[in-house]
Amino acid sequence: MSPPMSHDESLGIQSLGQELMRLTVGGLFTLGLGALWLAAVWGTPASLQWLAQSTVLWLFIYFQTARRLTLNRAEPQSALYAQLGWGNRLTLLRSWLIAATGGFLFQAWPEGAWLAWLPGMIYFFGAVLDRVDGFVARRTGQMSQLGNELDTVSDALGMAVAAGLAWSYGQVHWSYLLMGAAYYLFHAGLSVRRMRGLPIYPLPPAMHRRAWAGFQMGYLVVALWPLFYPPVTRIAGFAFMLPTLTGFVIDWLVVSGHLERDSEVTRLRFDRLTLFSHTVLQPGLRLAIITLLAFTLWRVGFPPVVIGGAVWPSIILLGNFALAGTMVLLGIAGRYFCLLLIGLLGWFYISNPMDGVDTVLFCCVVWSMLLGSGKFCLWQEDSHWINRYDGA
Repeated sequence: MSPPMSHDESLGIQSLGQELMRLTVGGLFTLGLGALWLAAVWGTPASLQWLAQSTVLWLFIYFQTARRLTLNRAEPQSALYAQLGWGNRLTLLRSWLIAATGGFLFQAWPEGAWLAWLPGMIYFFGAVLDRVDGFVARRTGQMSQLGNELDTVSDALGMAVAAGLAWSYGQVHWSYLLMGAAYYLFHAGLSVRRMRGLPIYPLPPAMHRRAWAGFQMGYLVVALWPLFYPPVTRIAGFAFMLPTLTGFVIDWLVVSGHLERDSEVTRLRFDRLTLFSHTVLQPGLRLAIITLLAFTLWRVGFPPVVIGGAVWPSIILLGNFALAGTMVLLGIAGRYFCLLLIGLLGWFYISNPMDGVDTVLFCCVVWSMLLGSGKFCLWQEDSHWINRYDGA
């Protein structure tokens, strides 16, 4: 049972609640203005549905924040911050953008040269803020437990909204909805264990969770843009989903006690797995990428793409393939150049249908980007940037 709050702390919570209410009302007003604009460019029925859905999601964020205001402090025993702070305000802005993205659920993809980009661009700006809010919190000296929890709530809601939207647009297979539901299923399982009086074991920190969540958001941004279409978006969804869901399963085995993470036997197994990945799997993925890429380009012949009868796009494409492939093989910023390869392959597959070899190639590129280049690399500073906390 938590100790009773002091009078000053009660006043502080009340002040934070008033600030949150002002931000919430401002968000509702902005959603209303957005609905008026959408009514003019998209139609009144669609805009009203957008307003209703985005309002529900925004109010969900309000209630999730309001019930956590007592966490607006650096540590459990620290003093309460007098204001939400700019880091939390940016997280709330990110949540507002996610709510606005959710307004497009259960509706057809908007048509038009620029209107079709709107859902993906709104989600894109929210994804950018995911990298910014923590930086601002650290630089302004107001890191809080509230910020950590709001970040998790926003990540989970954003994943669920974007996954549902990508599926409704036909960009991903229905199985990708598991990505959107994974967080909620995980915590539902924890709630069941609490109700049954079963123990819940601590989950050790892992840097890959944050990095992989960022890659998932990046993938969903592109999937919501009218730029690439199935089958490449569906194959990419599978490639991004498989390692992340595997991570969720392992985390569940740890918190449920089926996998004793601190035991010597388990630690030894994980060390062996890490060593195998670093020395065999990750370098093997790089070799597979180069081999499959060379085979794919050889069998297609020249020019691999033709735009308006011109062959110069093929020269640019092949030059970039050569650059990215060389860098991946040598392990020079391999994760960055895998990202470049994903974009190049997406362009390549617009003109060249995918088959089994292409599926394996694309999955290898995605997995190399997620896992890193491994051993025998010349420069891996890209991994340090991906894993670092900006502003720390």
